[in-house]
Amino acid sequence: MQNLLKNMKHFLNLKDIRTVDLKKILKDAKKRKSKRKNLNTLDVDKDAPLKGKILIQMFEKPSLRTRLSFYLAIRQLGGGTITLRSNELHLGKGGESLADTAKILSTYGDGFMLRTDSDKKINEVVKYIKIPFINGLSPSSHPTQILSDIFTVEEIKKKPISKLNICWIGDSNNVLNSLIAASVKFSFKLNIGCPKDYKPKKIILDWVKKNKKSVHIYNDPKKAVKNADVIFSDKVISLNDKVNIKKKTKDFKKFLIDEKLLKLAPKSIFLHCLPRGNEVSNKVFLGKKSHVWLQALNRVHVQKSILMYCFNKLR
Repeated sequence: MQNLLKNMKHFLNLKDIRTVDLKKILKDAKKRKSKRKNLNTLDVDKDAPLKGKILIQMFEKPSLRTRLSFYLAIRQLGGGTITLRSNELHLGKGGESLADTAKILSTYGDGFMLRTDSDKKINEVVKYIKIPFINGLSPSSHPTQILSDIFTVEEIKKKPISKLNICWIGDSNNVLNSLIAASVKFSFKLNIGCPKDYKPKKIILDWVKKNKKSVHIYNDPKKAVKNADVIFSDKVISLNDKVNIKKKTKDFKKFLIDEKLLKLAPKSIFLHCLPRGNEVSNKVFLGKKSHVWLQALNRVHVQKSILMYCFNKLR
């Protein structure tokens, strides 16, 4: 059993983390990625900063990239991981409270990453957990994805994201919520293209105004992509969408990201957090402007530095 960690930090929502710390994470990720050029996938970083540490991962929702990237992240830092499925333990079910579960996790593990279908569950666990807690995805937020995406954008464009025009075409979801939070933290221009009934929630837009920033919402994708350096998207019809799929598909018909749309933003690159659906054409997704595979790979490098942040080891 491990001693309780001192000075640990959680990584739950971008809006709650200082910009200076987010930039430190990105700086550390850049250094770590460059030092791994001649290393194999499971080779440990020379400094092995998290040697002996164990990260407990739990998934209540399907996962490919988050699962693999966190597994590799902790291994490359010298630690290890245990992956749990929600039906394998009592996470607020079966007579064991979330409070008790959080205390047990704190006793056996050094860090906990949760991918969940409940924001309430994250808010409850954080009250009791005594080890670093990372949000691997929740209904309202996907912070690890967006911080990694910023890393990818700056790597490709070779500029700070604050000097770029960012565009989102698609549904208003957890990924967009984190992108909006990032636009405030990193001070970049953000255009959102979506049908009028699918704009971000008022609470999100009010938070932006409270921080004296703004995002620009367009119901016409052609206007949204104008002067864009980066075009983001996500799957419009999600696996567990409790909506009228036929209606939603119709509503987004004019928001297809195809070659014709990208011609309006000639300097743009295309990113998609995956998995993809019918919101993007094959020619764009597999084309020269698309960097989705590098985007997925960079999750490993940035999540390593997120772990370093959580364990208070960033210098």
